[in-house]
Amino acid sequence: MSLPVRSLTVLQNWDCQGCTSCCRQYHVSVSAEERKRIEGQGWEAEPDLQGVPFFIHTGGWLSSSYRLNHRPDGACVFLGPDNRCRIHVKHGSAAKPLACRIYPYSLVPAGDHWKLGLRFACPSAVEDKGRPLAEHLAEAREYAAMLEGEAGTSAITIPPPLLQGKQQINWGDLGRIIATISEMFADDIESIERRWRKVLFVVSTLRQAKFDGGGDPQKAIVGSRLSELLEILKDAAEDEVPESPDDVPPPSWVGRMVFRPVAALYARKDTGPDRGSAQSSAFARLFSAMQFARGKGRVPRTHIAIPETTFDAAEKPLDELSDEAESLLARWARVKIESGQFCGPTNFGMLVWDGLESLAVAFAAAMWLTRVLATDGRPQDDAVRMAVRIVDDNFGFNPLLGKGRQKFALGLLGKRGELPKLVAWYGKTKAGFTAEDTEDAE
Repeated sequence: MSLPVRSLTVLQNWDCQGCTSCCRQYHVSVSAEERKRIEGQGWEAEPDLQGVPFFIHTGGWLSSSYRLNHRPDGACVFLGPDNRCRIHVKHGSAAKPLACRIYPYSLVPAGDHWKLGLRFACPSAVEDKGRPLAEHLAEAREYAAMLEGEAGTSAITIPPPLLQGKQQINWGDLGRIIATISEMFADDIESIERRWRKVLFVVSTLRQAKFDGGGDPQKAIVGSRLSELLEILKDAAEDEVPESPDDVPPPSWVGRMVFRPVAALYARKDTGPDRGSAQSSAFARLFSAMQFARGKGRVPRTHIAIPETTFDAAEKPLDELSDEAESLLARWARVKIESGQFCGPTNFGMLVWDGLESLAVAFAAAMWLTRVLATDGRPQDDAVRMAVRIVDDNFGFNPLLGKGRQKFALGLLGKRGELPKLVAWYGKTKAGFTAEDTEDAE
């Protein structure tokens, strides 16, 4: 019997709206069993599928890996003219590849249960459309059972991710930390950028803690003692973290130089109809990387949504964020954190503190990208939604973000104290932008 699946305390709605974005953007890998099943469904009898390969071989000569084929316009070969999945229509949802069925859910092991989250790359997740996520639990349990069957193990056998180094706490105490961080984002009286700076303050302080009590069980920070510490740190953050982003120094040139290539990875699309022109070839990608490292001139179009604009324009602040935009950004953070998508196997094996800081960088990247998208007159709320979709499409999924180089960059930003500065700078709006800031932007 599979372990239960639990939803989140944050209210997140979702239902498929039939936009077919996922059917056009993603390369879906299929197992040998799925390939055999689809080949036996009689598609060669369909007039417009005759002579069309259903699968593409991937991974080299010695590999037996395959993915679903796509038509020249980017659509999956099984996406019908009515924008519905032929496999689903003819044989039901269970006949589709598991990857198609699960998207945009995320199922993360958490000891005695699975946590259910969402990928905000899906427009319906960003727009909060559909039923509460809690109403999808029965379907999610079915998928969890399949994942357990494939892995040959259950969530309960998987240890909690390390905090840092070899430091580890149990699932219950990790849940206490996650709940506290999520509660901090639920405080909608604060701007989202200050909420992030307060969270970073708590994380930086917790990095100094010895949860095992230095080998003395009597001093171990566990259970109620951990809960007390977390409450103390929440109160300390209120006092210690500057209220206004104007009181936070701008990121240094080193901070911006390290941040820009990371932001470039979050702002890219390499496949499908949304692929940017700067991603069209190996040479184009190399030139794009050089432009981001330099931070001058035009912003490479790493995604089709990126307009013709410059790095200087992207340093100019936004108008004050609407309640809708603030709510989306907080909801995105809470879903990633409560579902456990920010660390462990779902984020390239990142340790807990590193994972939270990587999500802070993703927030800064989303705010930078919002500025970029808004330079051509796009409504600001629409720019925020699109930026979150693009960034979350890469968060935990773009393998380049899991490379040692990027983890080193994240560590460097943390050690140099650049993370709160980046959050404050790119989260700052025109209302708090001074003449001095204009000089810093230039």
